[in-house]
Amino acid sequence: MPLRGFGPRSSEQTSAYAVAASELLEVLWGRGQESAASGSVSPSQLRALLVIEKHEGANLRALGEALGSRAPSVSRLCDRMEAMGLVLRAPSPTSRREVELRLSMRGRALLEEYRALRAAELSAVLERMAPADLAALTDGLAAFHAAASERLSPERGTDASPLRDDVADSA
Repeated sequence: MPLRGFGPRSSEQTSAYAVAASELLEVLWGRGQESAASGSVSPSQLRALLVIEKHEGANLRALGEALGSRAPSVSRLCDRMEAMGLVLRAPSPTSRREVELRLSMRGRALLEEYRALRAAELSAVLERMAPADLAALTDGLAAFHAAASERLSPERGTDASPLRDDVADSA
């Protein structure tokens, strides 16, 4: 539990709370993912789908950079997702050597289902929080989202993308 009324926390304390919270989120999201009716995807496939959604039409190199993975691994990952009907590959209109990656309708439906399941799990937790704590969490998460988006953005120095209407970006 956070210590109320005590001075500012160090970045190490904040980082420890963030790590603990992210581990709990993984457990909550895993519960939601396992109950998905449309089938399960691996965590790496889910991350790739989220990146492709955000950067529709990206090539394998850009996906690899966003995921921090090498080209052969990304290519095999996309092969599996394409075989599952989650991703579509198409020749790039600007370069014959590149392919563009896009989500299929099934890939979009899967992400929406996962988001709904995650939101339900999170809502059950957030309902247990006091209104003042919930407001503080909202402010903190907005600031965290902006900082993380800036760090993860391939176009450093550009504005962070706005939050989706229903759920914050998950990549």
